[in-house]
Amino acid sequence: MRGRQAKQPDEASVDLTPMLDVVFILLIFFIVTSTFIQEEALGLEPPPPPSNTQSDPENSAILIFVDQDNLITVNGRLTDITGVRANMERLRAENPESALIIQAHPQARTGTIVKIRDEAYNAQMNRVNIVQSEGD
Repeated sequence: MRGRQAKQPDEASVDLTPMLDVVFILLIFFIVTSTFIQEEALGLEPPPPPSNTQSDPENSAILIFVDQDNLITVNGRLTDITGVRANMERLRAENPESALIIQAHPQARTGTIVKIRDEAYNAQMNRVNIVQSEGD
């Protein structure tokens, strides 16, 4: 027994380099061939630039202001959400070419602004703009 030496069994080893190469090639392939979905958002357009330097009363805009407490004023007249469409239609009957500007305080609720915008679209207003007022 003296002359015999116990032979250690060989350990099996797996080379992972080719597998990593294949994984990186597949990753690059899927990144290159993938398509990215364009998310749709609200169509917000900035107010149109003034066409002339004089303020023309026929083309004046209808201004709806929503303050931080969600109080709504239409051209300076206090109203609630149910009276917004009637005021818009009355003012548009006086000036058919007038645009609508919704001026919202930064702390105003988004739901109120969206309801006003929806009422404007239901009243067939073509030019609806949403701007943010300066927070006080």
